[in-house]
Amino acid sequence: QVQLVESGGGLVQAGGSLRLSCAASGRTAGSYSLGWFRRPLGKEREFLAAIGNSSGNAYYADPVKGRFTISRDNAKNTVYLQMNNLKPEDTAVYYCAADRWARISPLIYEYEYWGNGTLVIVSS
Repeated sequence: QVQLVESGGGLVQAGGSLRLSCAASGRTAGSYSLGWFRRPLGKEREFLAAIGNSSGNAYYADPVKGRFTISRDNAKNTVYLQMNNLKPEDTAVYYCAADRWARISPLIYEYEYWGNGTLVIVSS
């Protein structure tokens, strides 16, 4: 069992930056791959980025490639999402998720554990 808690959301102006954190707890949390997703208001949840359990491999969705960076600190059992050059269309609830099979996947259904989300609002 893994528990995930996101933090770092808030209000930022367009062009600004935010860094989201997701703390994972649980005996085997370090062996899981971790991903970031978001759900804009009134829309479906969408994949943003994922990182393997050794932090060496990462995969990004095209809309955020070059603006967002995923990283993890296994000593702290924490995954981060650095978001730069934010746009109003980045406004959403952001979720982290964990996959016990350590895939680096964009597929929502391959993640067994989810946090409750943190809200990011980007003003124009």
